[in-house]
Amino acid sequence: MNLEYEEEQDLRSFFEKNVKTFEERLLQEAVNVRDKVEEIRTVGNINLLHNARKLVIYLIEGRTQEITSFAKEEGIVWAKHSLTLAFKLEWIQALRRVVWEFIYHYERLCDLEPVREQFYKKEKQINVLVDQFLNFFFISYSQYKDELIKSHREMVEDLSVPIIPLSPTMWILPLIGTIDTYRANMIVDKVINQIGASRMQQLFLDLSGVAYMDTAVVSYLMKVIDGAKIMGCQVIVTGIRPEIVKTMLKLDVSFNSKAETKGTLQQALLEYLQNE
Repeated sequence: MNLEYEEEQDLRSFFEKNVKTFEERLLQEAVNVRDKVEEIRTVGNINLLHNARKLVIYLIEGRTQEITSFAKEEGIVWAKHSLTLAFKLEWIQALRRVVWEFIYHYERLCDLEPVREQFYKKEKQINVLVDQFLNFFFISYSQYKDELIKSHREMVEDLSVPIIPLSPTMWILPLIGTIDTYRANMIVDKVINQIGASRMQQLFLDLSGVAYMDTAVVSYLMKVIDGAKIMGCQVIVTGIRPEIVKTMLKLDVSFNSKAETKGTLQQALLEYLQNE
């Protein structure tokens, strides 16, 4: 390894003077990442070599706070662009090895006699900081992913229970697709919360887009109607399909005793809007 060295040069200056050699060695060590450097730059706007140089300076100077902040930033960026974690792990482990290689050559060129106590002290400092970077990187990555999943789930939940206002007191809930017990429970929560927030007086529950509901889901819808009634909101059920009627007959339950029913949403809206 061809390295430039000047007398009484500190480790940082030595690294900066030989940074191109460092980058070459790093790319040689990170076998699986070196062919992905440009792809990662394009996808995530991440310059791996520039960031490696920054991290090495932090390691050499023992800048704990900067390493923690940098790791958190990197974790968010990698999570945001769904970059492969294995590449990051390989890159940092390769960086660790090359940093130690440079420390060895630096001390050899300085003609420093190895002192076991000093070596172990330096080894602990560097490796603890590298591990700290990896730890905060993965924590930041995981937290961002968890928050992203949570926000997507909330978005899906809002879309799966679309309560639409017609007026301050009149709202529509058109249900479409399959309703399982999880979604049914979510419907109960959303409807009750919305009634409390908006003080709606009439809710049109349209089931024309629901082909099938099992007995548990029918029970949840009965809870929606009961809860709305307790809060002073009248529920008008529309578009009940034959399959749902059959399920209700098996249960020996009916919406008629708890809510008004209409053949279609259009029919119900026409009648109620004419009476407004």
